[in-house]
Amino acid sequence: MKEKQEKKKQEGRDLYEWVQALVCSVLTVVVIFTFVIRLIGVEGHSMVPTLQDGDRLLVMTSLLYDDYQYGDIVALRKAAFLDEPIVKRVIATEGQTVDIDFTTGSVWVDGKLLKEDYINELTLLSEGTDFPLTVPEGCVFVMGDNRNHSSDSRDVRLGTVDIRYIIGKAVFLAFPGPDEYTEQRSFDRIGVIA
Repeated sequence: MKEKQEKKKQEGRDLYEWVQALVCSVLTVVVIFTFVIRLIGVEGHSMVPTLQDGDRLLVMTSLLYDDYQYGDIVALRKAAFLDEPIVKRVIATEGQTVDIDFTTGSVWVDGKLLKEDYINELTLLSEGTDFPLTVPEGCVFVMGDNRNHSSDSRDVRLGTVDIRYIIGKAVFLAFPGPDEYTEQRSFDRIGVIA
């Protein structure tokens, strides 16, 4: 009789420990995916050829990373522009001057022509922002890689983006959608720009 009671107690403790471990694991995952990393989907074609419609990105949140540099791919949300997060590339940071020649399609930052091997086509669409433009303190200037099919900092409704609107930096292509050019899924489309 005593053995049965002891066995029942042990089973109860085992179940309690198992439930406690499960609850702690779930809470850890929730905290990580809320405050450390996020899964953000790419919608539309503004980042072609680097990113495709349907790609899913792991984004390191701004709590861990807020030193945005040229070439970083970021997810941001500015409710006055769009309700949903958008994904763009950082072209310039605070204090830098951006100038775009829409006749030649060239982008200049601080008087230096950017070598943009990642773009789909030259930058020919203005969207209303006056250039040259100096990026204010605490802001970045972002553009899509598919320049003439992207609403970005050239659009006066978005303009330069306060870094408080940035959700985070894309660090990994978690689940690629089909690549429009090869119809294959490729994980190596997010890279470092030299």
